[in-house]
Order: sequence, then C-alpha cells, then structure tokens
Amino acid sequence: MIGSLPMLRGLAGFNKDWLRSDIPAGLSIAAVGLPSAIAYPAIAGLPPETGIYASIVAPIAYAIFGPSKLLIVGPDAATMTVLAAAMAAIIAAEPAAASVDRVAIASALAIGVGVFCIAAKLLRLGVLASFLSRPILVGFFAGVSLSILVGQINRFTGVKIESDGLLAPVIEILSKAALIHWPSLLFGLSMFALLWIVRAFDLKIPGPVLVVVVSVVLSELFDFRGHGMAVVGDIPSGFPSFSLPAVHQMPITQLVLGSAVIFLVSFGAGIVTARSFGSRTGEDVDANQELIGLGAANIAPGLFGSFPISMSDSRTAINLSTGGVSQLAGLVSAATLVAALVFLHSALRILPIPALAAILATAAISLIDVQELKKIWRISRMEFVFALIAMWGAISFGVLNGVIVAVAATFVYLLRKTMFPRDGLLGHIEGRHGFFDLARFPEARPVEGAAVFAIQGNILFYNADYVRTRLTTVAKELAAGTKCFVLDASAITHVDSTGAVALDAVADALAKRDIVFAIADLSQESRGILERAGVIKKIGTHNLFNGREEALRALIGNSAEQ
Repeated sequence: MIGSLPMLRGLAGFNKDWLRSDIPAGLSIAAVGLPSAIAYPAIAGLPPETGIYASIVAPIAYAIFGPSKLLIVGPDAATMTVLAAAMAAIIAAEPAAASVDRVAIASALAIGVGVFCIAAKLLRLGVLASFLSRPILVGFFAGVSLSILVGQINRFTGVKIESDGLLAPVIEILSKAALIHWPSLLFGLSMFALLWIVRAFDLKIPGPVLVVVVSVVLSELFDFRGHGMAVVGDIPSGFPSFSLPAVHQMPITQLVLGSAVIFLVSFGAGIVTARSFGSRTGEDVDANQELIGLGAANIAPGLFGSFPISMSDSRTAINLSTGGVSQLAGLVSAATLVAALVFLHSALRILPIPALAAILATAAISLIDVQELKKIWRISRMEFVFALIAMWGAISFGVLNGVIVAVAATFVYLLRKTMFPRDGLLGHIEGRHGFFDLARFPEARPVEGAAVFAIQGNILFYNADYVRTRLTTVAKELAAGTKCFVLDASAITHVDSTGAVALDAVADALAKRDIVFAIADLSQESRGILERAGVIKKIGTHNLFNGREEALRALIGNSAEQ
C-alpha cells in the first residue's frame, strides 16, 4: 500500500523487519540531533525550542514528500548563519518603532525557502544545485565557520558584544576583559575540550550528548544559574502549534531576497550531502525530486514556528552507521524529540549557555574542510583561489553579502573557463592516424596546401571577439600557397549571433587572401544561426562538410591521413 503512494517513496516497500533497524537508528538520530537542535537557534537569536520544532516537523514532511530512504533533514549550522544575516536585513528594513518578532521572521523565511524549492522543481531547475561549485562551497563554509566561532564569544564569556565582523568582536572582548564571567568561560572551554576528547578517542557516546548530560547534571548540583552563569531557561513542553507568520507585515523585498539566498546555500550544500551519501549507498539522487522533499521540509517548520533547514550530514551519517533503512528512522527521531519536550523540558531549562557555545564552536570548526582545501590546492590552484575568494567574502562582507560574493566568484570562474576556448592548428604525424595539435606535438607537420584549425568551446557574445582575433591572426600568418582554411567545429556546440558576426569577419579576412573558408562537423543548431546571419551564404553550402577528412579530400584532393 505504502509503495503505491509516490509521495511516500522513503517508506516504499516497507515491512515490519525494518523496525529492528529503523527504531535504534531513529533513537540515535534524536540523541545526536537534540543538542544541536537546542544550540543552533542561538546563531540566529532564536529560542532553543524552535530548533527542536524544526527537528520534529521537518523529518515528518520529508518522510512524506522526499524521494530518499536514508537522507535526514534538520537544522544546519551554515544555513542558520545565512538565516541570521537574512533576518538582520529584514529587521533593519522594519520601521524603528515596529516590534520585532524574530520567530515570525524565521518562519516566513522558511516558507519562502520552501516556495523557492517548489518553484525550482516546477521549472526543473535542479541544476541550480551545481551552481555553487564544490571549491566555492568549501571556501564559503570556511568563512561561515569563522563567523560562527566569533559569534560564540558572548556565550563563552557572558559579555555582550556590540561589534560585528571578524576582528572587531575579538578586540572588543579584550577591551572588556574585566567583565568576563570566568566560571562561564572555564566551563565552556572544558566542555569544548570534552567534545574533542570524545572525538580523539572515538568513544561510543556522541560528544554533544555527553556534554548535554554532564552540563545538566553539574548545573543542577552546583546551581550554575544562581552563580551567574546563563542557562537556556524555560522551554515549552509538547508538540509545536500551527501558526501562519504575518508575511504581509514584513518587507517583501528583503523577505524574497533572504529566502532566495538561503535556498541557494541550503539546496546547494544539501545536494552535495545527498550525492556524497548516495555514492556510498548506491542510491540515485535526482536534484529535481529532492526539491519537493526539501521544499516540504522547509514549509512545515515555517507553519509550526520554526526556521529553514537543510539536509543534515551528521544526522544522515548516524542513520547510515546505525543501520537505518528507511524514512521510518526520521519519524522515530521526531517522535523521540516530542517525548523529550514533554518529559525533559525541566532538565533542558538548566542547560548552561556556555555548553551550547562549545557545541556550536565544535560544529563550526567541522565546517572547515582542511583536507578538501588541500585537495583543491593539489588539483587546481585557480579553483583554490576562488575558494579563498568565497571564504574572504563571507568574512569581510558578512554572510549574506558573502553569498553574493560566492555567486559572483562562480560567474567569474565560469567565464574564465569559457572566455578563452582552447584552440590550435592541426597537422599529422608520419605513420600515425588522425590529426594532432601542432603546438603540443613538435613532430606533427601542417597539412600541405591547407590549414586545419580546431576550437574546443562555444562561440558566444563574451568570447566572440577573442575567437575572431585568434582566427584572423592565424589567417594572416598562413603560408603562401594555402588554398583552404578548415574550421573543425566538432567541439563547438553553440554559436550565437555575436559569434556569427565574428565568423563573418573571419570569412572576409580569408577571402582577401583568396583562401577558401570551410567548416567541418558543424552542429545543426549552429548551422541554423549561421544561415540566418548570412555566413553560410557567404562561404557557400558546398564548403560545409561532415568531417575534416571529407573537407580536405574535396578541397585539395587529400585527407592528409597517414
């Protein structure tokens, strides 16, 4: 029955034997997810219960609408940082006298992200997942991590920090050293060290869970709150209630822009997570289908007083490592968190804020993928530079503007790769079949009486002038006695109107030297453009050929093949 419902793909083929795997996996996901669910909202200045609400309703929505059996959605540190920046922009655009409801703003943004996901699915824009390249994302998240780390200064020290940026808060805390609540700082650093000890010794119990348990016990025994240490405070018990944020009372422009930026970052990073785990499990990842699951998983928190989420690598890793086999694990984790709200809210209310700072700081450091940066450096120095640009953007201009810098860097990177397509004159090597680049193969010799020139890339408005200059320069330097110039267009998939004008100029330059201009292996689409531009009429349809060999046989009576 379940398998026949396309919206329940994550539970397709369900049988009771899965319970033995999915129930323990769900309990583990909840145990690991609870500390981060409480800690992450602090990044955006939201109450801790909003993170628990998101961790309850988002997995339920994804289990219904998501295509993957194994992916688990939930709060994400990077998404929370972008959310914080989007919320700050919306609040800044509000009238000075207006009351600010941060939860309502976060909920509206979550619904906005969900709407963008659904719209992108309808327009089949799953390709947007690949828009931010891996190097750009790695650099951006490294910058975000530093922003998160700086943001924990006030939670570690108990000192209110007024300044923004990377260095200004550090300078401010140094100037306010006399105000530091040293018990908070020492306790926070102790919990931070405990997290790294757990990781270093690979203990079975998750570090955040241990920190929460130890912190709550010590807080109860030594009355941390009574000694001036900040604690979480009251957390509502029970399931979150349905509510619609008053979107009409918010600045629509900032709301739409903020939702778009969060969508781009959360979906781009989420698909990287999905594909990473999919490669391990053999599960196919369809970015367009994931848009439906992610859209529902964002709209649901928005309707229950919470914030945007993404695909969670830590929760998905726990699901895989504990043997989860379906979205039932996500549903079990949601039910477990509901029980935690009902039965543990009195314990969670005394959880020290410095402990949450330790969890957030550790999560932030995990966003800095040093190994991936080293790999990028080893593979491509240029891509490493773009990773640094994305990191610099997030640090120097703030997270929201950092996304714009990352997108701009992606544009520049794409243009840089395509503005100067690889090209060259081709010849042949005695005793070997085929054509070879004369610049790459010193033993290659040009075709007698002809020039064969290959361009490996499209001829479009932004590189047409470069291509025209290259071709006309080569045409002017051709040896006397050259009868024809054959453009190998096998790697040219598209020529636009500007590219057609460039080729028209090349045809004129060759005609002045009485050299026949021929084109080999021209795509049907490009041929249509050149016909409408008059280029084909100028060079003659009889000078269009299916391949280089055919062109040379027709024009000089020799294919130049050996």
